[in-house]
Amino acid sequence: MAYAQSEVMKKTARIALVSLAMAFAGAAVTACQSDKDIDITKLGFESEPPEMLYNQGLANMKAGNIGEASRKFDSIDRQYPFTEWGRKALVMSTFSKYRLGRNEDAITTGNRYLKQYPNSEDSAYVQYLVGLSYSKQIADVTQDQKAAAQTIDAMSRVINEYPDSEYVEDAQAKIRFARDQLAGKEMQVGRYYLERKEYLAAIKRFRVVVEEYSNTNQVEEALARLVETYYAMGIVEEAQTAAAILGRNYPDSQWYADSYKLLQSGGIEPRENPRSWISRAGAKLIGA
Repeated sequence: MAYAQSEVMKKTARIALVSLAMAFAGAAVTACQSDKDIDITKLGFESEPPEMLYNQGLANMKAGNIGEASRKFDSIDRQYPFTEWGRKALVMSTFSKYRLGRNEDAITTGNRYLKQYPNSEDSAYVQYLVGLSYSKQIADVTQDQKAAAQTIDAMSRVINEYPDSEYVEDAQAKIRFARDQLAGKEMQVGRYYLERKEYLAAIKRFRVVVEEYSNTNQVEEALARLVETYYAMGIVEEAQTAAAILGRNYPDSQWYADSYKLLQSGGIEPRENPRSWISRAGAKLIGA
């Protein structure tokens, strides 16, 4: 008898709890319906079908409302993932974030697209957008050049994985700029060591430029700095070789004129030593 009474009491309690929960739910719905300040779009939900949201996003893009367009595309991405509309929205979401200057968000969204749709018709474009987003973050050579290295990696993917795409030419230009930045960073550090007469450390930096960034705008100065550094150390043969390589490749350069003048002040002239690492590196230079 006591057991039966206990079960009845438990059942009654469950019914009461369910009724209470339904009452709270009804009150919440009523509040949402009556409260004019509540905007469900701010919660990330849109009531329109994906095609309509997508067209609204495009219309906002055309009107210059990039932020609103981005919100529309993100809404499709959240509500209709792994659908064709979701795929297209992810492309436009990457683009809109790039246009808004939200470069890290654009990179994250773009990489997610590439992971989900690696062989789609828009993969080359999205990879290009990722590269552009890295490129926009490249700082002055006095600062860290991580973004330059990331730009090279991302744009190299455009060239290697999508060689027939229309983005290859600009990807190559972005890589050249990024490489010049990396070389510029090496030069900035090398000059720092040279000014402090830390010659070996300076030579190490200038050598990186000559050997690894031979097709950048920094190589002329790098060779001239090698002339200056080796001459200051009394390693005349290497100074002469650096000047000879500089003169052969950039005979009209002011850097060569300055290097030639420096050597002549000591009664010597440029002369290449074919056994020098500078001579071997010089064979790869532009104009060699």
